[in-house]
Amino acid sequence: MRLVMIRFGEKRQGIVWVFACFHKYRLQSRGPVDLISPTDVLAPSVHFGGGLSISFQGVCDPRIVGVADVRERQYGTESTEGDCVSVGLGRSSVRLETANRERVHVCLWAARGRAFSVESSEARPGREEWEPIEIDGSLPSLSTLLVFTLSYLVSLCAGALNICEEITILHGGFLLAEQLFHPKVLADLAKSDWEHVGRPIVEALREISSATAHSQPFAWKKKALIIIWAKVLQPCPVSPSDTETRWQEDVFFSVGNMIPTINHTVLFELLKSLEASGLFIQLLMALPTTVCRTELERFLEHMTTDTSSKDVAFFLDVWWEMMKHKGNQQDPLLAQFRMMAHKYLPSSDEFSHPPKRFKSDPDVCPTMPLLAMLLHGLKQIQNSIQCLGMKCCALANLADMLTVFALMEDDPQEVSATVYLDKLATVISVWNSDTQNPYHQQALAEKVKEAERDVSLTSLAKLPSETVSLGFEFMRSLLREWGEELQAMLNSSRGTSYDSYRLCDSLTSFSQNLKLYLDTTSLSKEERQGVTELAENVKDFLRKTSRVLKNKSFEDITASIAMAIIEQKMDRHMEMCYIFASEKKWAFSDEWVACLVNNRALFQEPDLVLKLLETVIEVSTADRAIPELQVKQVIGLILECYADLSLPDKNKVLSGVLHSWGQKGLSGKLLAYLEGFQEDLNTTFNQLTQSASEQGLAKAVASVARLVIVHPEITVKKMCSMAVLNLGTHKFLAQILTAFPALRFVGEQESSSSTTFMVSCLKEAIWTKFSTPKEERQFLELLSCLLNPVKPQGIPVAALLEPDEVLKEFVLPFLMLDVEEVDLSLKIFIQTLEASACLEEYWLQTCSPFPLIFSLCQLLNGFSKYWQLPREKRCLSLDRKDLVIHILELLCEIVLANAETFSPDTWIKSLSWLHRKLEQLDWTVGLRLKSFFEGHFKCEVPATLFEICKLSDDEWTSQVHPGYGPGTGLLAWMECCCISSSISEQMLSLLVVDVGNPEEVRLFSKGFLVALVQVMPWCSPQEWQYLHQLTRSLLERQLLHVPYSLEYIQFVPLLNLKPFARELQLSILFLRVFQFLCSQSCHNWLPVEGWNHVVRLLCNSLTNLLDSVRLIQSVGPWAQGQEQDLTQETLFVYTQVFCHALHVMAMLHQEVCEPLYVLALEILTCYETLSKANPSINSLLQKVNEQRFLKSIAENISPEERRQTLLQKISNF
Repeated sequence: MRLVMIRFGEKRQGIVWVFACFHKYRLQSRGPVDLISPTDVLAPSVHFGGGLSISFQGVCDPRIVGVADVRERQYGTESTEGDCVSVGLGRSSVRLETANRERVHVCLWAARGRAFSVESSEARPGREEWEPIEIDGSLPSLSTLLVFTLSYLVSLCAGALNICEEITILHGGFLLAEQLFHPKVLADLAKSDWEHVGRPIVEALREISSATAHSQPFAWKKKALIIIWAKVLQPCPVSPSDTETRWQEDVFFSVGNMIPTINHTVLFELLKSLEASGLFIQLLMALPTTVCRTELERFLEHMTTDTSSKDVAFFLDVWWEMMKHKGNQQDPLLAQFRMMAHKYLPSSDEFSHPPKRFKSDPDVCPTMPLLAMLLHGLKQIQNSIQCLGMKCCALANLADMLTVFALMEDDPQEVSATVYLDKLATVISVWNSDTQNPYHQQALAEKVKEAERDVSLTSLAKLPSETVSLGFEFMRSLLREWGEELQAMLNSSRGTSYDSYRLCDSLTSFSQNLKLYLDTTSLSKEERQGVTELAENVKDFLRKTSRVLKNKSFEDITASIAMAIIEQKMDRHMEMCYIFASEKKWAFSDEWVACLVNNRALFQEPDLVLKLLETVIEVSTADRAIPELQVKQVIGLILECYADLSLPDKNKVLSGVLHSWGQKGLSGKLLAYLEGFQEDLNTTFNQLTQSASEQGLAKAVASVARLVIVHPEITVKKMCSMAVLNLGTHKFLAQILTAFPALRFVGEQESSSSTTFMVSCLKEAIWTKFSTPKEERQFLELLSCLLNPVKPQGIPVAALLEPDEVLKEFVLPFLMLDVEEVDLSLKIFIQTLEASACLEEYWLQTCSPFPLIFSLCQLLNGFSKYWQLPREKRCLSLDRKDLVIHILELLCEIVLANAETFSPDTWIKSLSWLHRKLEQLDWTVGLRLKSFFEGHFKCEVPATLFEICKLSDDEWTSQVHPGYGPGTGLLAWMECCCISSSISEQMLSLLVVDVGNPEEVRLFSKGFLVALVQVMPWCSPQEWQYLHQLTRSLLERQLLHVPYSLEYIQFVPLLNLKPFARELQLSILFLRVFQFLCSQSCHNWLPVEGWNHVVRLLCNSLTNLLDSVRLIQSVGPWAQGQEQDLTQETLFVYTQVFCHALHVMAMLHQEVCEPLYVLALEILTCYETLSKANPSINSLLQKVNEQRFLKSIAENISPEERRQTLLQKISNF
């Protein structure tokens, strides 16, 4: 434990303040320390007697920071004996060095006393030993110390300007300067005195800057200059209350109070000695407008008095910095400086109220008047400019000022990044070759920062016209006066200095903008003449010195500069990233790779990732020898940048990859460097199939994103195959796919086709390769998800397929009977139409709806000769004809509903085109579009139809159709009735049959049977249903006569069969139809598939008939009372239908009879059920008779298995 005691040698009453901080380590060197509250470390023991002593204890070495006001002290060093080797007062601190070489910095505030001592020893158990070290010296007054101490405490709270080691160094410098100027005071310092007096101050600031440069370059220099300027601006306190207010409100007062009173000469000479023109402008522009102008006036007055070459150089630097100044709104120290200056303004000043925050705004502190003041300053020191380099600089400054602040447009376009980089490279190259330039020895990053300021002059306002005119005149004068000697210097063999380069560059820009100024500005004759003369002078000067700008034999440092800008994130660093990513010459150098590694986050933009990929592919596939490991490293870095992008940005990259390198993606060019893709692919998709859930969707999308950019084609095809082959995965995989809308890419190599990449993958991977109906269903569901994606939470998705392209790619080419995919295409067609019905936009317009309608009509036309086609040409069953008809109706409905989207002329032309095309097809196909053509074209039907129907000439027209000769009117009529229920009802209403003429009814009935036989085999189930309803309607209207024969009646039944008359007539009619079909003249009409088809139609009708019978029996009017029960009649009907079904079975080949056999068993079940439910009415004899009769009918059925089954079923009654 270390004990420190401070003892006064004389009996004095007073106060001692001690502030200390403790480190966790021993202090070996100077550095910033954290202060702690005095109450934490002081344990005072005060004795008023032989002397005053204060002691405190700490767990570590104490360090007391700061310095007292010791202006009366004589500095020196005293040596003592004992544990303490030496103690003394250095330049700006008191140092105590003990025998064990542990250093302690001491700061003392004490009451009046002539002598004091610092005692130090180790605390040993059981005793305390003190070995005093006497330090003599006078101490300041109590009042001064109190004020200073309180100011210090306030400064602790302020935080910005704490008293610390750097402040003590600065304080020491001023104290030494004050001692050197003694007996005069620094407030009276003249310009000529600075060389002798200013050295300690300059050295103190340089010491501060060098000590802190490793962590805070220029920060302490700026802070010190602010303190000094604030001291200059501070008015002297006039009263104690004024002092109290200052230390409470002014953060600079405490530290400024340590500095002696100084004048502007000290400030300006210090700035000049430090060559701190940039800092001077920063601080100057931070001041309120009034103060700013006043300070600049004082500066110019100082510079123009006894002007030396150093004054000229500093003045030109200040002028140049003024033009480059852009302000720093985020600097809190400048804001405090500005607010301090506000407080010291007179209350009448318009800017006396300090702003809430610092703003570098032209309206608050306008630059234009300041530049005008500097221009006048140049005129005043013109004769003092003797050095050619300074003359170059003066002319360059003047040219730049006039160019930027007078001639340029109000909103000039920023030069391109490549031009900007080239200008930086030129400037820095000149600096590198100019050993006299202050930036010659600086690091590249510092050079780039300064060069950026040099080449980026901008203006928010314009110089007053008077200043511009004065500038033009002054420019002419200087060119006349200095032109020849400058030309001689510029054309000499000496190397290009920055001043000479800048002169030529600035005059070139000035000349270009001056020409534009002459062309666009309205000037008086005298003004125009003067400006024209100036333009000629400048042009002539440049012509004679053109070699300076043309001779650019500098080293190529653009790459290093661009990388430095990126590394330091300087102005326009993102533009440099684009140049970095695009420049092939730089790629794969060690510096290039290191820059990419260190600044990977900056390259996480889609365009940059694409640029990098393009560069890597071009360079790696060229003849340059690049280590494979380095290429792999760079590719890995780029893919990491890609992986960190958002999903929309990943899509931008994917889109760019597809457009640049096609479906093979990066693997097409970089396959040799992308090892392990197949393993990654298999691993990823194994994981996908095992965890197909929305919870893992984001992770799955991220995994697929990397695969899809490496090899889009393989990845997407794999996903398509999995979606079809793996049951239930289609939705999850579709969600992943729809997260990449870039897959809708259309390759340039397929410019003749508009097929998207996604469609190509679907067609090549799975289309036409389905092996089971399950796979077809999965494919349909996948298409649905890709058309109308399910939107998961947090992942943006977009449709990868459009309805029109689905129809063009998967439907339209396959709408033919002889194409295997026609059935699936129809399913896709109806699914697409129904799923897209909710779309607001009329999408059908984009896929040519009229050709689509005609394709469906062609498909329907194929059904008219269906059974005449070879089996291999019938890839779609006749049952699917109903689906085709439904799609056609739905399509026509959609087109009609959006007819207004066509121009009237286009609509008429399209209808006419379709009508002409339909003339090539069967007439029934055109009739299906009756409502579509309504109002434009009449319905064209065979002429024979007019013989049996009252057709209106306004709506119908006759055409000669082959195959419709005399007597075929009823056939044409029946074919019309098959088309739709509405046309069937219309045909029925227009039918001409005289019911009162039995012969006509008989002939109609025979003709109807013949027509039914001709039409039935080519009917779809729905068409046959229309005919079934039509037949029932004809029977009910007694237009159709169907006599009921007694061939399956043993005895005349004494029953009420009237409720079942239509059912019995329909059953016998169907029997007659099949007797006709199985006759010698018709039995070879149909192939086996055709017979299967008509049997299914018959079974459908008989099933409907049985349903009707059951309905009549259960809810008919005859079922209201017991005496009117229809059970016997129903049983009779069942036996008749059973006999008719077995009769038909007996006429047909066994292989087509399975549906009828099943129907016969169902009829027997119905009979048995009804018979057992009503036992009272069935006598035993009747049951036996009916059983024997039914068995006799069933005996004629083959094969044996069916016959035995039927007989067994009957025996169970």
